[in-house]
Amino acid sequence: MDHAATLPPSELARLEARFPARPVALQGGAAVSLRECGSGPVLVCLHGIGSGAASWLDTALLLSPEARVIAWDAPGYGDSTPLAPAAPKAADYAERLGAMLDALDIGRCTLVGHSLGALTAACAARPGSALAARIERLVLISPAAGYGAAERAETRQRVRAQRLDTLARAGVAGMAAQADARLLSAHAGEQARQWVRWNMARLNEGGYRQAVELLCGGELLADLPPAMPVRVACGALDIVTPPAGCDEVARRCGVALELIADAGHASYVERPQAVAALLREALAS
Repeated sequence: MDHAATLPPSELARLEARFPARPVALQGGAAVSLRECGSGPVLVCLHGIGSGAASWLDTALLLSPEARVIAWDAPGYGDSTPLAPAAPKAADYAERLGAMLDALDIGRCTLVGHSLGALTAACAARPGSALAARIERLVLISPAAGYGAAERAETRQRVRAQRLDTLARAGVAGMAAQADARLLSAHAGEQARQWVRWNMARLNEGGYRQAVELLCGGELLADLPPAMPVRVACGALDIVTPPAGCDEVARRCGVALELIADAGHASYVERPQAVAALLREALAS
């Protein structure tokens, strides 16, 4: 692995000791790899397109005294079984999420979706969804809106081509080496940068290609507002899903956008204390 995408051994040891990964077998033969810690009300965290379950480490540890925090590796990420379709929809990811909750015997949870994870979260929480009754509240952090709307066809084609071309030219290692420049603000420390690069370096090409299709085919606004209370937040310095776009999501949900100061896109890696405080407030509401 490229040196730029390594973590100090102490950080890897901390991850495995305090937020360990484990596989969960699902009905039908698939499996989901997840990490969890803590006890109390259940908080389920969905990562973005260039990340994984381990990225929630510091936020999860801050919340562990008062919540059971579960972070999945999305289908096709880590050791999680990919979805069957080459171009899966948000509903396919939401169905896999429901199967995970079934396997863990979780009847109620707070669902957190970051970036691309917001597409799955919003689909699961939309009125009439089979999962909506099991979600107490929804938190969307720097939500990706997707490019599935008919009027975004040209942009959709360009985004798909750009992402797949970058993957072909640079490979996962090349993408990871540059990830922190886009996902974090100039305020981020070196440890946060190491984590962002390391998480992206662990991408599986097939899972990433499916996630690109979710991004290009997804339409977040079509699933909003959700069927339960929602909070929408964004890093004040986010250049991937800028505050203006996130504000549109918040307005669709009838709430005010909450800005996370001095944070870029991967705010929960860069400012875990601030994101943990937001989630703590959500759990208490």
